[in-house]
Amino acid sequence: MNRFAQIAVVLLVVVWMSGCSWLRGEDNATPPTELTEIQARAKLDKVWERDVGAGIDDQFLRIRPAVAGGSVFAAERKGKVRAFDAATGKELWVTDTQIEISSGVGVGESLVLVGNSDAEVVALDWRDGHEVWRSQLSSEVLSVPGADQGTVVIQTVDGKLTGLNASDGSRLWVFDRTVPVLSLRGTASPMVTQGVVIAGADNGKLAVLDITKGLPAWETSVAVPHGRSELERMVDIDAQPQVWGKTIYSVSYQGRAVAIEGESGRILWSRDLSSAAGLGVDLSNVYVTDDMSHVWALDRDNGTSLWKQDKLANRTLTAPVAIGDYVAVADFEGYVHLLARSDGELVGRARADSKGVLAPLIVDSEVLYVYGNGGTLTAYRIAGN
Repeated sequence: MNRFAQIAVVLLVVVWMSGCSWLRGEDNATPPTELTEIQARAKLDKVWERDVGAGIDDQFLRIRPAVAGGSVFAAERKGKVRAFDAATGKELWVTDTQIEISSGVGVGESLVLVGNSDAEVVALDWRDGHEVWRSQLSSEVLSVPGADQGTVVIQTVDGKLTGLNASDGSRLWVFDRTVPVLSLRGTASPMVTQGVVIAGADNGKLAVLDITKGLPAWETSVAVPHGRSELERMVDIDAQPQVWGKTIYSVSYQGRAVAIEGESGRILWSRDLSSAAGLGVDLSNVYVTDDMSHVWALDRDNGTSLWKQDKLANRTLTAPVAIGDYVAVADFEGYVHLLARSDGELVGRARADSKGVLAPLIVDSEVLYVYGNGGTLTAYRIAGN
């Protein structure tokens, strides 16, 4: 990234933070909606809770955990990575990588993967946490690394997708894309599935690549920049794309939510929506948290609106995730909210971390995992009243 682009990104973060001054308790033209009493029809039962460490260390980072093979893997900003038994929360191992971790945790090819602000990726053995290798990349790592078929894939803030050999971290390929002058503070995590890499970029484009060679099968525009200023033309895809069957779902900032045919890249439907938080998908619906923290449910087949929940406006919600009969989101004060999948009504609430939640929520085997900014990792099951 050139010097001007680096300065521009920093300035953009400053502008964004000044617009969100309510995080520091100051006045703001668009304050977060105050929470009111709800008619609770569902309960978030805490299965276990553990302290991972320093959390995100006052940085605006979405360091999300990962669940695989009966274990939960979580990292803190100051470098420690921990593994917990998914059922009991018992700590299995802890490793101090001695780096400032800036990415969420990736798992694959028997590795636990994290990246840092100094353009490194570190691979640990998922069984006991010992370091297998570390590799130098071209820029800061904010996205979650993915791994499959002997290849580790990382997207860095300079727009490059890099494929590394999962056995030793050596470089296999690089797919380079142009980064706009201005972009949001974030990078979409590539989705690695069935031998392909699905990756969104800050220029509003989504690409599908062969994982072993890094060659693109197709690339399509989720959003097209409009406007005269660089701010108006920002169309970042900062959220990981989602896959259901043979269809890819993605959303961009100041752009659209789209469904894309996986084999051809043809857009099946699109809806004008702006989101940096992201979306979730289930058997019937696509759920999107927009930039005003309104939660939308769209028909998965055609994109029509089914419901919108706006009673959590401006609370910096995470992307929605479906769990059972509910949709879960978390907010800047650390509350986890349950919405009814049928109509979006608020039906449950619990506080996971008083310092807030930025990391995407994880659902596995009907358990909801919430990693708070203060380093608290909580596992919940949901019981209806």
